[in-house]
Amino acid sequence: MAAHPAPAPKALRGAAISMRGDPFAQEPRHCLLHEADALVLIEGGRITRFGPFHALRDDLPVGTELVEYPDAILCPGFVDAHVHYPQLGMIGAHGAQLLQWLERYTFPTEARFADPAHCTAVAQAFLRELLRAGTTTAAVYCTVHPQSADAFFAESHRFNTRMVAGKVLMDRHAPAALLDTAQRGFDESEALIRRWHGVGRQHYGVTPRFAPTSTEAQLDAAGALLRAHSDLFLQTHLSENREEVAWVRELFPHCDGYLDVYARAGLVGPRAVFGHGIHVTEAELCTCHGAGAALAHCPTSNLFLGSGLFRLMDTLDPRRPVRVGLGTDVGAGTSLSQLRTLGEAYKVSQLLGRGLDAVQGFFLATSGGARALHLDDRIGRLAPGYDADLVVLDPGATPLLRFRTARCDSLEELLFVLMTLGDERAVRATWAGGHCVYDRDREGEPFSCPG
Repeated sequence: MAAHPAPAPKALRGAAISMRGDPFAQEPRHCLLHEADALVLIEGGRITRFGPFHALRDDLPVGTELVEYPDAILCPGFVDAHVHYPQLGMIGAHGAQLLQWLERYTFPTEARFADPAHCTAVAQAFLRELLRAGTTTAAVYCTVHPQSADAFFAESHRFNTRMVAGKVLMDRHAPAALLDTAQRGFDESEALIRRWHGVGRQHYGVTPRFAPTSTEAQLDAAGALLRAHSDLFLQTHLSENREEVAWVRELFPHCDGYLDVYARAGLVGPRAVFGHGIHVTEAELCTCHGAGAALAHCPTSNLFLGSGLFRLMDTLDPRRPVRVGLGTDVGAGTSLSQLRTLGEAYKVSQLLGRGLDAVQGFFLATSGGARALHLDDRIGRLAPGYDADLVVLDPGATPLLRFRTARCDSLEELLFVLMTLGDERAVRATWAGGHCVYDRDREGEPFSCPG
């Protein structure tokens, strides 16, 4: 697979925010780094300098292109910790809870991915919608078909985005056309790992859908893949719905709870991301903390399917904090916008009697999400050495936003308004690996691949 050519040095100028601490463990206002007039120097796809414009402007390399974003906010690119790209075509499907929703909508939609041309068309549409929403890294579920993963990785590689993805493993309790076997799932995953893992900015995630649709033999095979490749990711679902949790108890009566099903197969460890986790027990939270595993908070999906309220603050208890990222889920989720998703996360916290401020919200969508994926040494911050993945936010993107943000008395208030009233329209531009892959105001085609 051809590497992307190194772009010429670029410097972005504008107001900028980044995180310099964990606002769930420290005073939030001390964790927000704000430069009112910042310069971000990008060389070779990475940030090499970041700081006040007046201090850095005279040290730019010869030939550096300066891109200015007045009246905007430069922010690390958003991180989506849990999303199903094949379900884009069924987003907003009406009325069911999880297990019935899978049978009625999800499985018929995913069966269409037997067609490679369909995989390519949906992967192209999906990735563009992610970029339009300012998301530069995501943990992505494909379908059981290997070609669905090939199509997604190919499109991500074209845009040079850092993505985690994998073909779904599913050998029971689903339509025959969507089943593999423990051995076939292993072999197809192994082939995809060799084809894509570590190619450019692509990462492979071993992806059993959830415990009920995999036999113990398949879960063991997933564990074997993780043992064979030390830097793989693992993504699956955990305790999303009470009916699902009861079903897992029936299917695995010898296990000590839902998470133990995965633990016995060797699936609970660093770079493991469990979607939803609404009904997890205290013992399971302690296990995740000790293992370095993460939970993906998917508020729009959990509200849409009536699954329950994720106990964010309990999960982040400083006595045994669990890594948490923010997930859009889609199609049960109702938007690929992390701003919209943050608005719903705030409402869920309110319903639980716990606050969620803007600094905490933006942490979840950036460096917190990177930490959940164990990629926080590469993405999630504006700092030298980090990948040049940024989203440019426009506080005046709509008449209402322009009216409201003009009345904000502090940066924190402005960010809170963005996360409660903002959506993909507030994304002025998206940069991935030092290239502007999306520009809302670009004439003609707003999307651009490097090279």
